[in-house]
Amino acid sequence: MTAPFNGRCACEAVSLQIQAEPLAIRQCWCRQCQTIAAGSPTNNAVFPAEAVTISGPLASSSWIAASGNTLTHTFCPHCGTQIFAQSSARPAFKTVRLGVIEEPHDLQPQAIIWTDEAPNWAIFDPGLKQFARQPPPPTAN
Repeated sequence: MTAPFNGRCACEAVSLQIQAEPLAIRQCWCRQCQTIAAGSPTNNAVFPAEAVTISGPLASSSWIAASGNTLTHTFCPHCGTQIFAQSSARPAFKTVRLGVIEEPHDLQPQAIIWTDEAPNWAIFDPGLKQFARQPPPPTAN
């Protein structure tokens, strides 16, 4: 399936439409992602920020990530569903959680990032490119 992509949070208070193909799709094992994903990685598609339209109430929290950048996670204030993240180093991108994008779609990780912070029991797909820490920014396809 190709753009546009639609999505919503678990309680359906927040909806989104994405008018572009992803620039990158990554599985992230950084400690912050493990914390918000109950010990697992997050799976994310990176889109140009202007291609993502969101309606409904949003809340956010920010902190300094291991990369040294401010990372802001945006979520539904009613059900807590993570919608997207944004880095102060890359404001032109929105990193959308794959779980909020409605099926069917064929989006799947193309790379695994922050593998240095993964727990010793983590299993990585050997067919995916791996980055020990922060990867280079995505580029237009």
